[in-house]
Amino acid sequence: CELTVSNLLMSHVLDFVLNLCHNGNPLLTSKELVSPRSRRQRLNDSDIPFSAFLTDSFGRRHSYLRISLTEKCNLRCQYCMPEEGVKLTPRGQLLSTSEVLTLARLFVQEGVEKIRLTGGEPLIRPDVLDIIAELRKLEGLKTIAVTTNGMNLARLLPKLKESGLDLINISLDSLVPAKFEFIVRRKGFHKVMEGIDKAIEMGYNPVKVNCVVMRGLNEDELLDFVALTEKKPLEVRFIEYMPFDGNKWNFKKMVSYQEMLDRIRQQWPSLETLPSEHADTAKTFKVPGFKGRVGFITSMSDHFCGSCNRLRLTADGNLKVCLFGNSEVSLRDVLRSGASDEDLLQIIGAAVGRKKKQHAGMFNISQMKNRPMILIVMSYIHKDCLRYTHVVSANVCKRHFITTPGIPSLCTLLENAKLSPSKHYSIRLCHKQTSSEEANQSANDQNRSGTNPSNTPKLDNTTAAQLTHTDAQGRATMVDVGGKLATRRTATARATVNLGPTAFRLLRDNQLAKGDALAVAQLAGIMASKQTSALIPLCHPLPLDHASVTFDLDELRNAVVVTATCRTTGKTGVEMEALVAVTVAALTLYDMSKAVSHDISITDIQLVSKTGGKRDFHHQP
Repeated sequence: CELTVSNLLMSHVLDFVLNLCHNGNPLLTSKELVSPRSRRQRLNDSDIPFSAFLTDSFGRRHSYLRISLTEKCNLRCQYCMPEEGVKLTPRGQLLSTSEVLTLARLFVQEGVEKIRLTGGEPLIRPDVLDIIAELRKLEGLKTIAVTTNGMNLARLLPKLKESGLDLINISLDSLVPAKFEFIVRRKGFHKVMEGIDKAIEMGYNPVKVNCVVMRGLNEDELLDFVALTEKKPLEVRFIEYMPFDGNKWNFKKMVSYQEMLDRIRQQWPSLETLPSEHADTAKTFKVPGFKGRVGFITSMSDHFCGSCNRLRLTADGNLKVCLFGNSEVSLRDVLRSGASDEDLLQIIGAAVGRKKKQHAGMFNISQMKNRPMILIVMSYIHKDCLRYTHVVSANVCKRHFITTPGIPSLCTLLENAKLSPSKHYSIRLCHKQTSSEEANQSANDQNRSGTNPSNTPKLDNTTAAQLTHTDAQGRATMVDVGGKLATRRTATARATVNLGPTAFRLLRDNQLAKGDALAVAQLAGIMASKQTSALIPLCHPLPLDHASVTFDLDELRNAVVVTATCRTTGKTGVEMEALVAVTVAALTLYDMSKAVSHDISITDIQLVSKTGGKRDFHHQP
């Protein structure tokens, strides 16, 4: 579609509402800021053959991706969905088949070896067989699994296996038909049992049965579930009741792993512990002589965050690095913006890099805002873009606010113009000019207008300066750079966003209603730098070798200092790219914070340095 310049900017910037948060994590200093690319270099230096984009700051390698294919479900499980239901995402905002496969391919290329399809109920998605068949073609993907409620399993299983399905998890919370109907608020117990038997018949071993244990509801069936494993190759997995929006979780309803284990051992004292892989979520046991085994998902009482290798992708395209975190980043929006694989990997790597060491405790989790389980996924795991620089010392930040004596910053000339409206002033937005070329130009402007504001020093006009983007008749024109040599050019720009105490606190703690403002602003600035020639008419389109946006949080002034650096190998510089990046990043912070305060201001937008051109420039604070 054809977009105006304004719409193009908005489409690349303000649509990226990336709902990330650090959940109280301390922010990093500038020396600690590690990008996915630098993490990759560090890993290469250590000869560790795994993608740095999928490796977090604690060394956990995420080789397991769970993809929710739909938010819809044909059951209404009490622990999963609020009784009043949930508002489903419009179809156009859900990932399409091609988008699911594009993201899956990207993750597999980076090292994901196992993909689990979840929902809602994944088997009600019409193209589930096609998705599995296409996933099967991905080189490097070893395992394709499905977590299902079993209602449609018996009918679809032959085609599922033919398409390439390797593993099946089936949800079943009661062996009593009437109780089953009470828990899931629907009929269908016999269909689920038929699906379990069909899976065994077709050679799936083990068939995993997921049972969420809730006190006063089904904890009395523990021994009956264990007894199922005597004759059938099942792995019954007891899952501690977990809190999500709408499921009225409280501690009294939760039956802990240890309590369940003690009760089972009273019946089968010889219950033996089975060895497990490093990244297994379940603690597994076996009654000697039984065909199957039992497992425990101890998310609440004994987390397994230290070995977590799981990421999840929601049906609407948000990446969650932790089931219990409310941090999300919209890969759908990035994908639909036309971003490259490299752009997507930067966002994914940044989200993974922000993953916390472990999730909050059970009581804190119960107080956190999170999606209802149905809108996340129907499977059970453990635990967002780059960490942002945090100013530890007040002295570090003061340099961003010191102005050069006698040199106007921003629009001081505008104030003088208001005092004497009868005079015509040549207004120039000054960015603490210090280079001789810019200073001379400012003096020329003032001399032509016959004015010299008292707060501006007179400058020696030693060279004849003129605007480069005008022809001999003074008309706007693009500079011809055809005769120049291509050199490696770098530019850095800076801006300050003064938020005020309330907005600053909410941004710092990632509690803004619109999401993680720093993550959105970082992406907005980078994307905007690539669109500079479309936004500034006389700028040359440049292929950027690199673009970065970072943030310093000034606790004393309740301000965010935004720094953007752009680099290219070309015939003209990237000053405008850096300035556009820092400006759009600052505007994005404003946009995401304006609901809290209208006293936000953006100041000191300036070029800090440029190198590689005819003359280098470095701003001296």
